[in-house]
Amino acid sequence: MPVNVSLVSADAEVWTGEATLVIAKTVEGEIGLMAGHEPILAILAEGQVRITQPDGSKILASAQDGFLSMEGDVLTIVAGNAALVS
Repeated sequence: MPVNVSLVSADAEVWTGEATLVIAKTVEGEIGLMAGHEPILAILAEGQVRITQPDGSKILASAQDGFLSMEGDVLTIVAGNAALVS
């Protein structure tokens, strides 16, 4: 079962879709999130968000100044600044 991910910046939706794994940098260190993870609210640190899609492809984004929230299998990442990295 995938996680429904929404990555948004202050002014735009950066990426939305399904993922099997999301790794993000928080002020307390890196965290990996998969389906079934306990609910969490964490403050983002400046760094990369790595998203693995169900087909195995990877999405890489930079993010800073925000938070992430996971409830059920819905992960929301809200950043003051976020952009996809090519």
